[in-house]
Amino acid sequence: MAAALDPDVIVMDIAMPELNGIEATRQLQNTAPRSRVLILSGHGEIQYVDRLVALGALGFVLKQAPVSELLAGIRATHLGRAFLSAAIRMRVAVTPAEGAPQCEAQSGCARPPTVREAEVLQLVAEGYGNKGIAVRLGISIKTVEKHRSSLMKKLDLHDVASLVRYALSEGIIEGTVQAPPR
Repeated sequence: MAAALDPDVIVMDIAMPELNGIEATRQLQNTAPRSRVLILSGHGEIQYVDRLVALGALGFVLKQAPVSELLAGIRATHLGRAFLSAAIRMRVAVTPAEGAPQCEAQSGCARPPTVREAEVLQLVAEGYGNKGIAVRLGISIKTVEKHRSSLMKKLDLHDVASLVRYALSEGIIEGTVQAPPR
């Protein structure tokens, strides 16, 4: 839809059903590169801000912020300027200096999930089984299993519950996700 409409500014949430805002922002770089992304989310943790800015989002506004801050964010993003909610700017001011290690020694720096792995992760975390994921993504069950296995290996996770906890901790899904339709 973004490629067809070619909007100047896209206001995006992080936790959305089917395609989370992190993955949607990544995909927008290819499908609507002229559009600028402003994140509107209840997740203001620095890891989300850093990840989304790295993916090309220009602004980040917390849902709890006043409407005036959202409007300022939309205006700044439209002009191509970076914008962060006041509460996020405060958090950024107290984070480690740039150049600090980005990952812990014991976890290493694993390759990030591919686009398809991220889609599979989100659907697993939303409660879909392999067959349901295959139908939704238009791929075979074996391909879903391959992506799921690769994802679990990359993340060093060994069961579905761990994948769901990971998705919750990364803001890929929220704790209030509804059960998938039967």
